[in-house]
Amino acid sequence: MEALVCKKLGDPTALKSSISEADNDSPIILSKTHPIPQLKSPTSVRVRVKATSLNYANYLQILGKYQEKPPLPFIPGSDYSGIVDAVGSGVSLLKVGDRVCSFAGLGSFAEFLVADQAELFKVPDGCDLVAAGALPVAFGTSHVALVHRAQLTSGQVLLVLGAAGGVGLSAVQIGKVCGAVVIAVARGDEKVQFLKSLGVDHVVDSSKESVIASVKDFLKERKLKGVDVLYDPVGGKLTKESMKLLKWGAHILVIGFASGEVPVIPANIALVKNWTVHGLYWGSYKIHRPVVLEDSIRELLSWVAKGQITIHISHTYSLSEASLAFAAIKDRKAIGKVMITIDDERSVKSKL
Repeated sequence: MEALVCKKLGDPTALKSSISEADNDSPIILSKTHPIPQLKSPTSVRVRVKATSLNYANYLQILGKYQEKPPLPFIPGSDYSGIVDAVGSGVSLLKVGDRVCSFAGLGSFAEFLVADQAELFKVPDGCDLVAAGALPVAFGTSHVALVHRAQLTSGQVLLVLGAAGGVGLSAVQIGKVCGAVVIAVARGDEKVQFLKSLGVDHVVDSSKESVIASVKDFLKERKLKGVDVLYDPVGGKLTKESMKLLKWGAHILVIGFASGEVPVIPANIALVKNWTVHGLYWGSYKIHRPVVLEDSIRELLSWVAKGQITIHISHTYSLSEASLAFAAIKDRKAIGKVMITIDDERSVKSKL
């Protein structure tokens, strides 16, 4: 089978063209002879992967800068969708031909992947299979953060940083489903206009205007006291600025550090303001609270099927174009999700 293999740590965007097994400089190669994984137990299921999502964490992992560092070589990739290709003798929940999606610690950047039946979710009718491959990590992160941790409720004010990225855009949509007043921060006219088209209550272009001044004006106009929940996948200076907008009893959701800078949240102010700071490492729920993840993804799939949320795919590539796909993530070209589709002649090529 074809599989994208990380053979050494480094920048996967260094090669701006199609990759192959002969590439010596790139940390990733496209192997065309990788062994097809076999069923590991009676309840194992083999999935022919249809689509797999690129997340910023995948990029950091290949760089060697992610908190989990798998031994080399490894196949990157986390969330995916596909068709059941084979089932073990003890599988009762699925059959060959079923449409499924899921997430894995590693391995989705390949034609086939094996998982236990309990880890797979049926994709409901009305939900596009490629879109389902973009759902688990980005939307799952935002759903667990906003619904489970911050317990966002109708009428509260949600401030989303990096709102046009994969997790940011999911947070915006989930905030609207929860009935929150959503304020989104992004950079550039295209991203701002897209967020406005989603019905976001207020959008700030951080490349042109002061986030603090713009949000304060909006809050004053709406007669709102401040921000109840800060959703932060960015970090750095923007986090420090945004804390000036938080009201008493606010929740801070620490999602990631796309800026490359880990912010400092002053404990003395958190004490006086009665803030709650939530660290949200979504992947660790699979170990410590798997039921939370399962319930979260099932609810998200039902929301997609009902049209309550939509999964916007900005760029789609093949496995051989993985370097370009990672460049779209690194250069912040994407609005929403970047996907790799496998064995799909209808694949939409790069917009870069």
